[in-house]
Amino acid sequence: MKLRVLPESLINRIAAGEVVERPAAVVKELVENAIDAGAKRIEVTLREGGKSFIAVADDGGGMDSIELALAVLRHATSKLADDDLTHIETLGFRGEALPSIGAVSRMTIASRARGAEQAFQITIDGGRVGQPMPAAQGRGTRVEVRDLFFATPARLKFLKTDRTEFGHARDALSRLAMAHPDIAFTLADGETTRLSLPAAAADLFQARRRRLAQLFGPDFVDDALEIEAERDGLHLAGLVGLPTASRRTADRQYLFVNGRPVRDRMLVGAVRGAYRDVLARDRHPTVALFLAAPAAFVDVNVHPAKTEVRFRDPGLVRGLIVGAIRHALAGAGVRTASSVTQAALGAFSPGGAPGRAPGIPGGGGAHTPARAMAEAAARFHAPGPGEGGFPGLGAPQAPTAEPSGEPGEEMESALAYPLGAARAQLFDTYIVAETADGMVIVDQHAAHERLVYERIRAALDADGVARQILLIPEVVELESGAAERLSAHGEELAALGLLVEPFGDGAVVVRETPALLGEVAVPGLIRDLADELGGLGQGLALSERLETVCATMACHSSVRAGRRLNAQEMNALLREMEATPNAAQCGHGRPTVVHLDRADIEKLFGRR
Repeated sequence: MKLRVLPESLINRIAAGEVVERPAAVVKELVENAIDAGAKRIEVTLREGGKSFIAVADDGGGMDSIELALAVLRHATSKLADDDLTHIETLGFRGEALPSIGAVSRMTIASRARGAEQAFQITIDGGRVGQPMPAAQGRGTRVEVRDLFFATPARLKFLKTDRTEFGHARDALSRLAMAHPDIAFTLADGETTRLSLPAAAADLFQARRRRLAQLFGPDFVDDALEIEAERDGLHLAGLVGLPTASRRTADRQYLFVNGRPVRDRMLVGAVRGAYRDVLARDRHPTVALFLAAPAAFVDVNVHPAKTEVRFRDPGLVRGLIVGAIRHALAGAGVRTASSVTQAALGAFSPGGAPGRAPGIPGGGGAHTPARAMAEAAARFHAPGPGEGGFPGLGAPQAPTAEPSGEPGEEMESALAYPLGAARAQLFDTYIVAETADGMVIVDQHAAHERLVYERIRAALDADGVARQILLIPEVVELESGAAERLSAHGEELAALGLLVEPFGDGAVVVRETPALLGEVAVPGLIRDLADELGGLGQGLALSERLETVCATMACHSSVRAGRRLNAQEMNALLREMEATPNAAQCGHGRPTVVHLDRADIEKLFGRR
């Protein structure tokens, strides 16, 4: 076959495939044009998920008849005045959206320029462009797209149900609305308004916060930490969710660069790295991050869909994100998500306790939290075993108020601390403490696991983890593959104070353990480490493997569930939690503490 030049109409349809994948892509491109035109109100209407009808109306600058005729030509744009692709400050710039949409649909554009007395409209039918004609139109622009993909029926067959396509369009509009809270947005399905977002008049940060609450509910922002950081001309702001507000999927991670919603692997990886030691590997945080950078620092001319970006210095961006998020998480102290409190209230409420006795509403079971609290309170002042404390915890820190020497007064002074004063221990596992305005319940094993984990990390970052030599080296029998994995990671384990050597086929010998761990059951620790290393794979960075090993070691050395603690030990644990970063969750991402304020407790008894 001989070479030939394809017809212009076919070229346009091929190019349209890169820009217009589904109705949501049409919505995104048209709304971006409206934002670039300076609109303060944008209305979007879809029918049949956008397959049969899409309309986007705005009150922006508008176009005259000459500009209208140019707008539907490929690579015609008003957004590259100096033809400089290194300084792009608008959402659109390629001049491809309108001709691409017109190539695969029946499109009408009506527009009236600011200050003009006459409006004009132009029609494109499957790539065939008409002439501008006078029209009735207020200030701004209205674009109507009908019969999407009628010119490319194969693409139409790949679309999903109307409900699914509408959901994708809503998501595309929501992302743009997050980045531009000063603009009012509405979304309708032809019959009802499905989304109405008024413009926010507050400062930018509070406007974004309000917009996120409008889109996802108040819990999204109530369970988040504010971040703001600057470095070498980059400015990062936004909200990052508490680890205890994590989700099973990454569908609530929103990243913006200079007001542009992006899906960038490096940015997603930076978020994952920042949460690495506070979340389990199958959980994902909720984040909304807004990065402002000089235009020359960012390359947005990567893909026609403009959802990918490249940075001149990716390491700088990653470091800024990781550092800002980790700083915010470390400063959160023992704060947990409201969902943790709500789950606890559900367990305490009538019918919510798993051990409720049959026929007795709200109580009577041998293991209900309410009854357990009453029984544990009676044992509180009884001396517990192990008066010398438990591994890794020192003596309780002195309270801010000078104690009088009377236990009662010293206990009352401890109420001023965030985690208050220990009052009881449930099931020899959970510490119940009273605070100035409520109560907390602490999982003693998970909490101590976090404390030990942070000590190991601090020692590793300083001069290395101190080791203790075992008087009698311990031989641990394993599967041959597990033994080989441990031997292969011997240097990493040695850096953490664990000296492991091969010992024949299918066994290792442990000669030294981290001094921080105290007495530890070596066989169980070694077997769990072998399993963890097997699941991590070889593609992870050394730091990520070390953090996983640290979490496993901390778990094995922590004070165990089922151990009776006395008052001094419990209060020592509470004080050290308050002074330890990320103490609200253990190294595996589980919550360590549940907060119930006085109002929550009074609701349980019908006082509110």
